Amino acid sequence: MKTFFNAQDLGPLQAALKEAEEVKASRFAYQQLGKNKTLLMIFFNNSLRTRLSTQKAAMNLGMNVIVLDVNAGAWKLETERGVIMDGDKSEHLLEAIPVMGCYCDIIAVRSFAGLSDRDYDYAETIVGQFVKHSGRPVVAMETATVHPLQAFADLITIHEKWTELNANPATKPAHKRPKVVLTWAPHCRALPQAVPNSFAQWMNAADVDFVVTQPEGYELDPKFVGGAQVEYDQRKALEDADFVYAKNWSCPGVKNKGDYGKILSKDSSWTIDTEHMSWTNDGYFMHCLPVRRGLIVTDDVIESLHSLVIPEAANREISAEVVLKRVLESL
Repeated sequence: MKTFFNAQDLGPLQAALKEAEEVKASRFAYQQLGKNKTLLMIFFNNSLRTRLSTQKAAMNLGMNVIVLDVNAGAWKLETERGVIMDGDKSEHLLEAIPVMGCYCDIIAVRSFAGLSDRDYDYAETIVGQFVKHSGRPVVAMETATVHPLQAFADLITIHEKWTELNANPATKPAHKRPKVVLTWAPHCRALPQAVPNSFAQWMNAADVDFVVTQPEGYELDPKFVGGAQVEYDQRKALEDADFVYAKNWSCPGVKNKGDYGKILSKDSSWTIDTEHMSWTNDGYFMHCLPVRRGLIVTDDVIESLHSLVIPEAANREISAEVVLKRVLESL
């Protein structure tokens, strides 16, 4: 595996979930793979879970880890070709990338969407240059449009909980496939679509019944939402849900490109509270974190026994380790 951006890069998801179980049971069993190998983690944006979990996963595999915060201690990087570099940017990404590749075996990149130019963001202009010019396998730690390590961790979490429920006669569901709902929720800032894009893509590839619900104007790009059921009535969408994944995203600009990156609604009726969860099938709440309490979700929901946000975060280590293991095996 030379790149990791999408569910398809990982191959059959059932095999990946089985591998995640094995890795979780024995996290340090594959250190020979990473011996004398170096992971370079490059951050154009802030991080907590992604940084800690990916570094921990690499260390589990016996790797050396270098972390570069591009905006703290490095030269400011120019990303556009054809410019006259007479401003505050001292180095061009096209020189920096191959240099970075000299010092590592795998590159992991985190670079958010700018939310001003849809074409630029959805072309994955920044990370695409790493794939083209680094000469190294590239792992996405969140890009302008996708966050596959998060989506894989989400899938692991759903699989674990569904397996647990099915193993107990008292909680065994009557239906075979879980109903998973991705619901938009309000936020005070314009956020990228990377998390919901990846979540939709991975749920479409998984053995679940998947529904997306959002207000008009927040339609995700068809290449991610795929054949999922789209429902504009949040209550109807949440009925009988087993898992509720709440997330804000700004306008993806699907229906009106000029609205890309804008906040079109702050409707608080979409905030997930106990009433919303009462419409579900005794469902479980999920969120990638960090979360704005009172906007996305109320305290009582996120602190309840049916909140999976901490297991989700813990599984970020596992998703990263499986991915890095696969890349190491391909070197």
